[in-house]
Amino acid sequence: MKIVIGNDHAATALKFEIVDYLKSLGHEVINIGTDTTESCNYPEYGEKVGRMVVAGEADCGVLICGTGVGISIAANKVPGVRAAVCSDTATARLVKEHNNANIIAFGARIVGSELAKDIVKAYLDAEFAGGRHQTRIDLIHEIEKRG
Repeated sequence: MKIVIGNDHAATALKFEIVDYLKSLGHEVINIGTDTTESCNYPEYGEKVGRMVVAGEADCGVLICGTGVGISIAANKVPGVRAAVCSDTATARLVKEHNNANIIAFGARIVGSELAKDIVKAYLDAEFAGGRHQTRIDLIHEIEKRG
């Protein structure tokens, strides 16, 4: 699987750990986040990851900032993105099964590295359930079309 990852300065160290973890699982990783701790603007990275996922340049995305919230809000402004903040493995699994999230986000100041790895694994191992959940995804797309 090809996974794009983006982060801001608050999440550089955790990003490197997640990149290594994803590669150890056999995934191709595209790192478009900052590689330094110098202050930067998370919306730029959220948008870039969102656009790459929607364009099909990656199968899914991982976003990390201090809380995971700001960067996911930015990504969700890109039509077609369904980014969800996850601070536990149950949510990570359910956002894929029920919401067919194409990007997950979490906070470097909220979760530790081992939990972050577990969150990523739970998300990647889950599959979209379809059925009634597809109806809801279709409704979300209709909202996007109306702007």
